[in-house]
Amino acid sequence: MSAMDLIVRRARRRGDTAPCDIGVEGGTIVAVEPGIAGRAAREIDASGRLVTPPLVNPHVHLDKARLGEVMRPNASQTLQEAIAITWDFKRAYTETDVVERAGAVLEMAIREGTLAVRAFADVDTVGGLRPVRGLLAARARYGRLVRMDVVAFPQEGILRDPGTEALLREAMALGADVVGGLPWYELTDEDARRHVDIVFDIARERNADVHMLVDDTDDANSRSLEYLAVKTLREGYAGRVSASHCGALAAYNATYAAKVIGLVREAGITIVSNPHISLVLARRRDVEPVRRGITRVRELLRAGVNVASGQDDVDDPYYPFGRASQLEVALFMAHTAHLTYPDELDTVFDMVTTNAVRALRLPRYGLERGDAGDLLVWDASSVKEALTRQRPPAHVVRGGTVVAWTTVTSELVAGIGDP
Repeated sequence: MSAMDLIVRRARRRGDTAPCDIGVEGGTIVAVEPGIAGRAAREIDASGRLVTPPLVNPHVHLDKARLGEVMRPNASQTLQEAIAITWDFKRAYTETDVVERAGAVLEMAIREGTLAVRAFADVDTVGGLRPVRGLLAARARYGRLVRMDVVAFPQEGILRDPGTEALLREAMALGADVVGGLPWYELTDEDARRHVDIVFDIARERNADVHMLVDDTDDANSRSLEYLAVKTLREGYAGRVSASHCGALAAYNATYAAKVIGLVREAGITIVSNPHISLVLARRRDVEPVRRGITRVRELLRAGVNVASGQDDVDDPYYPFGRASQLEVALFMAHTAHLTYPDELDTVFDMVTTNAVRALRLPRYGLERGDAGDLLVWDASSVKEALTRQRPPAHVVRGGTVVAWTTVTSELVAGIGDP
C-alpha cells in the first residue's frame, strides 16, 4: 500500500471495545485496522482517546450573527422584539459585512469541530437578497473547510410580507440549497397553510429540501406542524423536511400531541431543537413554575423521530452568547430534556452528529472505509468525558488534513492546601 496522507493511531471509536488505526488517503478513509503497517505523511497518536466524525450544526442564522455588540438591547426578551431589532441592520447589510460576521462564526465552529452547517439567510422585502448573497460568498470562501447549506428563509413571512415569494425564487436561483419557512408567523391559520404550500411549490421547482421554523410558541392553537407533516406525505417528500423549535407541541394535550408525533414520524421529518435558545427566549411571561420552552424531545425520540440539535443564534438579538460549539449545545440538551443517563448521553451526542447528518443528508459520513476523511480527535476517552470537559477537539481533520488543533494546559501550584 502506498503511503497514506494521515494515520490516526490508537483511536477509540464509539462502541468499539479496543482502539484501532484509521488511515486516510485522497480525502477518504481507506483503512480501519488494529495496526496499520507503514507510515503516513502525518500521524496522530490518539493514545486511546475518543475519535468521532465531525460535529454538524443543522440550524444557525449566520447572517444575523455577532450583531450583539452594536444592537440595542432586546428589552422584552421576546421573539417579536428580536425580529424588529434586526430590521435596521438588514436595511444596512452589505455582502462584505455578512461575509465577515458569518466567517468569524464559521472559524469558531471549525475550531470546535463542526465541519457541516445549515445556515439560514433572511429573504424578505427588508433586506432583499443581501443576506443570501453574503452567505453564498462566505460558503465560497470557507468551502474547503466546512460544508455549508444555505437556507432561503422568509423571516417576515410570505403572505405577511408581499414580494417575498418572488424573492425566495430568486434566492434559490442564486444558489441557495434549501427552501425555508416560518408558517406560524403568518396572521391566520389559512395563511400559514398557504405559506407551507408555497414553500413546497418552490422546493419542487428546484428539487430542494425544506426546513421550516414551526410553532415557536407556547400557544396550543398554533398547529403548523400537523399540516407540514401531512403536506410532506402528500408531496412524497418524506425524509427531505426538517422542522425546528416546535414549542407548541409541548402545549398540546396528550392525545393530539401523540397524533402529531405519529404523523411526523410517518413523514420522516427531522425535528431540530435548539435548547439554549428556548431556555432564554421562550416562556418569559410564565409565573412559577416556569416551563423550559423546548419541544417534547423525549417523546419524539421514543416514537422513533429523528431529533437533532442546533446552535441557532450566536450573539444576536435572540441570544447574547454562543461559541458555535455543538458540544455545548449537546450539554444544554442533556439538561433541558433530562437526558443524563449513560445511554442518553450518547443520544444527545447523536443529536449533533449522526442525527444532524440525516437532516442535511450528507453522504460518506462516519469512520468506516469509504467514508470521507473528516474526523475529530478528542481530549477525552468517552462521550461523557467530552461533554463534561467541554474542550474543543485536540485535532480537527478535514479530508485527511488537520485544519485546527487545540492544546490546553493547566497546572496546579504546588503547596496550595498544605497544612
